[in-house]
Amino acid sequence: MVKVKYTLGSAWMIVAAFLFALMNILVKNAAVQLDMNPYELAFWRSVLPALMIFCGTLIRGQTLKTPFFLGHMKRSVAGTTALLLAFYGLSQLPLATSVTLNYTSVVFIAILSIVWLKETPSLKTWTALLMGLAGICLMLKPAFESDRLIETLITLSGGIFTAFALLQVRALSFMGEPAWRIVFYFSAVAAAISAILATWAGWQSLTLESLPYMIGIGGTGLLAQLAMTHAYHVGQKFTVAALSYLTVVFAAIYGVVFAGETIGLIEVLGIVAVILAGVVSSLPEKKMD
Repeated sequence: MVKVKYTLGSAWMIVAAFLFALMNILVKNAAVQLDMNPYELAFWRSVLPALMIFCGTLIRGQTLKTPFFLGHMKRSVAGTTALLLAFYGLSQLPLATSVTLNYTSVVFIAILSIVWLKETPSLKTWTALLMGLAGICLMLKPAFESDRLIETLITLSGGIFTAFALLQVRALSFMGEPAWRIVFYFSAVAAAISAILATWAGWQSLTLESLPYMIGIGGTGLLAQLAMTHAYHVGQKFTVAALSYLTVVFAAIYGVVFAGETIGLIEVLGIVAVILAGVVSSLPEKKMD
């Protein structure tokens, strides 16, 4: 009975993965079809969650005051940078490629854990790291042979900032910070920074054509975050972490079937390697002797 409960709980990650993929699709379409810049797209992605959590906090009589303000700022700035780089990649690269490069954070988490946190790597960590690096190399090969190398490297760098942000989230969680407060500070900082950058770059006027994209990006981002949080709360965390990579699969299917994008064999192998690295990293830890 408990196993069934965990299985059903973990299935919420499938919902989250689909919603994250839908958000990425909306971002890409808004950037390509409506010529919206990544800054204003990041603003609309962030402002709705910030407002919703703020209102919910007031209704429940909770407080946003925290003794770990500096930790929140580190996480929020790193997360905002990662978000902007991811949205830039969505505007410049094929959907499956840009989403996969954003999911290379598992590789950089392993590297940062070894180099920065001085953690002793397990066999699982080494396996995931090598598979992830192999996937990145495979995905970079077509970029070297095309005119997309700079865009690919910029998008890939987002994985580094995502890794740092996730490690900071882990640290804040260990300190006792609730998930909703972590998400609020990230969303608020991301909305503020992206609004400043969008003002500098120039806002697109809201129209009947663009309004559904803005609402959709903010709404799917918020619902995806809630579904993911619920999945980790009621599901089996290793299963949930592995299912999160369905976002890449959903994005790839849409890109190929509906957007007419083509993915070469080498890129497919790279995407598969990155997904497998993420699945391996989500398995229970087993230390090397």
